[in-house]
Amino acid sequence: MQALQHLKRVVTDWFLCGMFLATFLAWLFPQFGRSGGAMHADVVINVGVFLVFFLHGINLSSEQIGHGLKNWRLHLMVQGFTFMVFPLLWWLGNKVLASQLPALLMLGFFYLCALPSTISSSVALTGSAGGNVPAAILNASLSSVLGIFLTPWLVSLVVGSGSDGIDLGATLLDLCALLLLPLVLGQLLRPWFGRFFTRHKRYTNVVDKLVILLLVYAAFCNSMVSGMWQQQGGSVIAIALVGSALLLALILLLTTRSARALHFSPADEVAAVFCASKKSLAAGAPMAALIFGAHPGLGLILLPIMIYHPLQLIVCSIMAEHYANRPAPLLSQPAPVNAR
Repeated sequence: MQALQHLKRVVTDWFLCGMFLATFLAWLFPQFGRSGGAMHADVVINVGVFLVFFLHGINLSSEQIGHGLKNWRLHLMVQGFTFMVFPLLWWLGNKVLASQLPALLMLGFFYLCALPSTISSSVALTGSAGGNVPAAILNASLSSVLGIFLTPWLVSLVVGSGSDGIDLGATLLDLCALLLLPLVLGQLLRPWFGRFFTRHKRYTNVVDKLVILLLVYAAFCNSMVSGMWQQQGGSVIAIALVGSALLLALILLLTTRSARALHFSPADEVAAVFCASKKSLAAGAPMAALIFGAHPGLGLILLPIMIYHPLQLIVCSIMAEHYANRPAPLLSQPAPVNAR
């Protein structure tokens, strides 16, 4: 019954419904949102990405991050899973399945594995489960910053760099200009405007999600114009769904076992599992637009993270309730911290 309630909560989420609507509109009106179309997608996306990461920066509390600095074993585990274990699992799967699955879908799964962790959902779920919230804030934030450099580098290892792949140097400069610069700018302006944006955070979250929906729409417009979906068929969606579910199940098993093998406290285990298993669509969609540009297969590349995103919310919200309902002596709950 609880699982059905969590599923209903996710299904009725306007953002997830918006992703379906964005793909449907791309099917109806692909010319409008494609590169060079009337929407001027390249300009709109660049402005939107800059705005999103500025809002992330101004809402990020450096004071809260400072509380979690000492727990280095937890930090190493989370970042190790995010940028090493996930890609390693893809490498093992690619050895077995590369000849049986579409190349672009396999690239999409690798892109999913190379992405940083989420911030908002990792922190929120850790808090609701009685976990170590300061450590979750630190690791999720650190992951987002590291991802600006590590994600394109990891992608370049698979697709190559230079004329045959991505231009890593130019891509890093673009990512720094459109992701890192607004993040730093937001932090610098936080002492003056932080309280204002905190009071209106629900509106800034709406802007964040609307930009992601624009990115999804533009990506699928290019894919529709190229004829990629007509060539691939609907089977790729089923494959992406099964693959994302298996990946999530495996990573949750590995993170839970690893946290217990390292003898983490119950509160640290919660933070480790939720931060190390998450992948960020909020960072993934803007970064994909910068890394892959107007690639006609961008819709297929984004498909795994678009499926993994709601799956991780459903499963981890159920797990958070389980953690929260454990007997009090087994779960040392830290002092409440405002996740904002």
